[in-house]
Amino acid sequence: MRLGIIGLPRSGKSTIFDALTKNIAGTEHKGEDRIAVIRVPNDRLGALSQMYNPKKTTYAQVEYFLPGYKKDSPKDQSIWTSVRNCDALLHVVRNHSSYGFEKPSPLEDFIKLDQEFILSDLVVAEKRLERIELDRQRGNTIDNEEQALLDECRATLENEIPIRKRSDLALARKLRGFTFLSAKPVVVVFNNEDDNDRPPDVKELTSKEACLVVRGKLEQELAQMPPEEAAEFLAEFNIPASAMDRVIQQSYALLELISFFTVISNEVRAWTLKKKTPALDAADVIHSDMKKGFIRAEVVSFQDLMDAGSYAEAKKRGTVRLEGKTYEVQEGDIIQFRFNV
Repeated sequence: MRLGIIGLPRSGKSTIFDALTKNIAGTEHKGEDRIAVIRVPNDRLGALSQMYNPKKTTYAQVEYFLPGYKKDSPKDQSIWTSVRNCDALLHVVRNHSSYGFEKPSPLEDFIKLDQEFILSDLVVAEKRLERIELDRQRGNTIDNEEQALLDECRATLENEIPIRKRSDLALARKLRGFTFLSAKPVVVVFNNEDDNDRPPDVKELTSKEACLVVRGKLEQELAQMPPEEAAEFLAEFNIPASAMDRVIQQSYALLELISFFTVISNEVRAWTLKKKTPALDAADVIHSDMKKGFIRAEVVSFQDLMDAGSYAEAKKRGTVRLEGKTYEVQEGDIIQFRFNV
């Protein structure tokens, strides 16, 4: 999963990046693209490792990308072009007036950048529709479905509605290659002052978008502390979990992702998957040979395995099941794929 961090100037994007990744950049790297790969915390993976005592424990990963500002970029090229290949966006919105800033205007700030994305997508859609019309005039074959979808995109964008609000368009296979910015799922991150843990009173935003509060400067400092010391401060400031944990949880929920586990070749591993993914496609995530030679999936839920105390005992209890290709993988499944190539 790749998450792009966006926001207006002075919103605190770099501060949030630091808080999420524990990756503080020196002043010599200012303005550069920044990337950090973080392992997804998962207590269940730790419990499985204790049970199996494998040589290797592999966590799922999330990549954070913060685009830099390049002074020599063409004037007509937005810095946000580089987040087009991200799975979702973290839209950082300033909600503090300390540190010499004027009074925050979170709703206006959010709308300003959202409208920039809408305009950018509208240009892309219109250019493609113009090319399609030229092909039609030349007698070339036209993809009528693509044209109809683009017409819907244009109408939606002209009404100043982001494509993500139209799931039929945002998820359309024929539109994937356009990587529309306004089609990407968004988590709004309110960058608050140290002593403020509440979202702003802007129901026009909080009721329509996935939102969370991060006290940026405070959590930037917490990210640099040893785990034991950071835990004490989290409790003292009434922060239920680190910014990293909360953003990952929100992102998984927004993208409708689940975790499942495998124990293969003395490795316990967590995998990330879309909800309602059939077992056949889950096997392909691990290795294409597993999909080609799929026979069946041997499945036990995490809780059933923990209750039994061992895989052998879970089998005796009948909680280990054999499932076919169409079985929809569930959150927390431990799966052993049987295949023959």
